[in-house]
Amino acid sequence: MHYKEYGDKSSALMVFIHGGGVSGWMWDKQVEYFSSKFHCLVPDMPEQGNSKSGTPFTINGAAEEIITLIEEAGKGKPVIAVGFSLGAQVLITILSKKPKLIDFAMINSALVKPIPFANMLIKSMRFAFPFVKLKAFSNIQAKSMYINEDYFNIYYQESRQISKDTFSRIMNENMSFKTPQTFKDARSKIVVTVGEKEKKIMKDSMREILKSNPNCKSIILPEIGHGFPLANPLLFNNLLEEWIENDVLITET
Repeated sequence: MHYKEYGDKSSALMVFIHGGGVSGWMWDKQVEYFSSKFHCLVPDMPEQGNSKSGTPFTINGAAEEIITLIEEAGKGKPVIAVGFSLGAQVLITILSKKPKLIDFAMINSALVKPIPFANMLIKSMRFAFPFVKLKAFSNIQAKSMYINEDYFNIYYQESRQISKDTFSRIMNENMSFKTPQTFKDARSKIVVTVGEKEKKIMKDSMREILKSNPNCKSIILPEIGHGFPLANPLLFNNLLEEWIENDVLITET
């Protein structure tokens, strides 16, 4: 698994796990903000970004690889882990496998309620897969995910490089994910976020996560859809910092 490190390696470890359709670059604004105080580690999950070779992507497999990274880089230090969307599902899996590994976990826009008729939907998406490689289609998708001009080219190039099989595998993993029963054992302080403009199933998922572990707090972000870290990096960074340092959840800068 390809990953990048930033900041002082003797500081507390902060791990950022990207969403599907993007890679570690989505956390650039967070790394810029936090690397002066934390040891930041940003992996590209299997078959995504710069992790093109190796094992096929699964949520479980990605969780195992990131657990290994955290155990090596975070030994004897506080550990903060942040996941978005597909990466948030991976983070939930990590917390379920290693309940004492992480001190603070921020779960952003995690789908934990399997989508009805997912197989039919994935088949239709496979049929439409050639559109993914069209620039006009990528531009529409980028806007929906709050990807600005600075990152559009890298997003577009990564979209063009993904194979149909990888695309289908990631979508199937994402759409069929459920909260593991052992998530209830996670000892971390956990905050769960969702955007006010996200679909109902995402808000229902947030409530499901809250019911699954008593250590969870939640916040719904006003006027934000699916893409909080990219939509408003300043608010995201301030919220994460205030929660870690003061146990306060803010909704505005």
